[in-house]
Amino acid sequence: MKKLPVLVMLLITVAAIGLAGMRLGGSAYQLTPSPEQPLSHFLPGGAVLFLQARDFSSLLADWNRSPEKQAWLVSSNYEVFSRSRLLLRLRDAGKQFASAAGLPPDMDFLNQVAGSQSALALYDIGKLQFLYITRLASANSMQSQLWQTRSKFESRSAGGTTFYLRRDPESGREVAFAANGDYLLLSTREDLMAGALQLMAANAGHDSTQDPEMRNIETDSWWSQSAAAAGPAGDLRMIMNLEKIVPSPYFRSYWVQQNITDMKEYSSAVSDLFRSKQEYREERVLLKRAAGSASASDQSDDVTDLVRLVPEGTGFYQAEGCPSIESCLDPLETSLLTPQLAAAPAGQLAPQAQLTSGETGATSDLETRIDQKPEQGATDSKSSSALKTILRTNQVSSILQVRSTERRDKNGVFVNIHSAVSLAGSSDWDEVDARRALAEFVRPILTASQLGVGWRQMNGYYELDGLRTLSMAVRGKYLLISDDEALINGMLANMNRKVDLKPAEFVAGFDHRRERQNFVRLAAVVDRPDGNGSGGVGPERQPQFFSENIASLSSTLSGISSEKIVVRNAGDRLLQTVTYEWSH
Repeated sequence: MKKLPVLVMLLITVAAIGLAGMRLGGSAYQLTPSPEQPLSHFLPGGAVLFLQARDFSSLLADWNRSPEKQAWLVSSNYEVFSRSRLLLRLRDAGKQFASAAGLPPDMDFLNQVAGSQSALALYDIGKLQFLYITRLASANSMQSQLWQTRSKFESRSAGGTTFYLRRDPESGREVAFAANGDYLLLSTREDLMAGALQLMAANAGHDSTQDPEMRNIETDSWWSQSAAAAGPAGDLRMIMNLEKIVPSPYFRSYWVQQNITDMKEYSSAVSDLFRSKQEYREERVLLKRAAGSASASDQSDDVTDLVRLVPEGTGFYQAEGCPSIESCLDPLETSLLTPQLAAAPAGQLAPQAQLTSGETGATSDLETRIDQKPEQGATDSKSSSALKTILRTNQVSSILQVRSTERRDKNGVFVNIHSAVSLAGSSDWDEVDARRALAEFVRPILTASQLGVGWRQMNGYYELDGLRTLSMAVRGKYLLISDDEALINGMLANMNRKVDLKPAEFVAGFDHRRERQNFVRLAAVVDRPDGNGSGGVGPERQPQFFSENIASLSSTLSGISSEKIVVRNAGDRLLQTVTYEWSH
């Protein structure tokens, strides 16, 4: 298989093990625990993150020989990643570990310690303190470079097994390794290594002096509850203690999604990755701090029902519930009715200081009135009140957003983004009121009179009679609005379509194969509206964010044809299924 595992899970494994730079070794003959026991049985409690691979050596081999790896290492995305604070910090930690172990933390080293069934428990994110256990033939462990340099380590014993320990006097880092039959163990803390060996000895019935307070990770409530809530383990499993991880300053600094507030709602999470030639599927379970409704709501039924309207060949779609009128009106307004007036996202960085010779203002500022409030957007409360009224009256429960790109000019220069929205109400829509409310909403943008905001009847829907393309249709409790004839016709054609999908509160899909080239072309215009790059020149040049950084990641993952995510509310837990389909 020449495919890329889910990056987040694999990079955590490589960062925690590979950058630590440890090779495993052990004594020639040791007691072997029962092979029926899962590796989690031998990991001491107190961890904040748990990783388990059904066959870690195969995962690593697939990654090393995949075309995705080769493409990523020469991409702009990797160039940006190589300059990131996260990687620089991991490299510094890797140097400290290498100094303690006496060996460089390279990929060859990681390949040597990668056995079949493997598990890693992370006990401190900031200090990268972990314990790693893998099934690897004892003959292979004897050939490791670390075993060959064991004379430079101090000998220790726990549970009747010898292990080796070395400390870096400058950083205080510890490296401990051992072999117990066909099990290889590596740790960055002496007590973790000793605890694991004691648990193994107790399991094999050879240690009657074990500390009665010694507990494994399975006795930690966050671990046991997450494992019980999840289904069968996948090729790769990750369990996280969110109550400990989320408050960490390292999580807040390096968590890409930056949805810290949302993550605080959950106590723990488990994610399982299942791989096949056709797809990678990730099953996630997030345990809530406070339990919600245990049964699927009518809103979830409406979300699932809206998915059937998605036209074939759509680039992107997203169906979700509407907890408030504003949550329905905002996507409708920004994607269709007044897309040019969408508010800019709030900045997360402080403004850059502009070093000048002291001038303030410019001649172009002479027309700016400072004695009057700035003009409001074209859509004020009066023009939007009618639309809000019909949304509130019909008790809109869910919304479907559909988007696709298309090149319409003969030279293929411009990329047009088309959108459509469908709203599911509690009862049938009044078509006349809907047309009147939509016309009133867009009139301040299009005209000072009534020109261009009249409706003309088409084949199955209505369309504005001006230069602005806006279509609408009503089918019972569904209100459809679009700026593209093909999209609204496609949605209308699917009204009697059946979708075999369980109730869900969020469903989204992205056709990567269809949209990739159009995205690259559009991104080039977004990054360089004047035709010139702004990333600088020379070795300090930063790749453009959309047209180079993100576009290169899209090119690296060109083998992924589509992605789909389904989110379901199961009362005390949130279930997420993410599916990546491969084209090769």
